[in-house]
Amino acid sequence: MITLEEKIAKTQHMLRRMEQDQPYLQVRLSPLGEEHRQSAFAYADLIRAEAEAELKRLMAERNPRNAN
Repeated sequence: MITLEEKIAKTQHMLRRMEQDQPYLQVRLSPLGEEHRQSAFAYADLIRAEAEAELKRLMAERNPRNAN
C-alpha cells in the first residue's frame, strides 16, 4: 500500500511536470483548430485543479491541525 508521503510526493511531481510541460503543450496543440485547442487546455486546467485539490487534501490529512 502506498503511504501518505508517497501520495504527496507523486502529486507534487505530477504538478511540477504539468507546469514544465505547459510550453510544450501549446506547441503540440498549435496545429489543432481553435475549438479543439480550447477543449484540450480546459481539460489540462481541470486535471491541474483536481491535482491541486488532492494535494491540499493530502496535506491536510498529514497535518490535521493546520487544515483550517
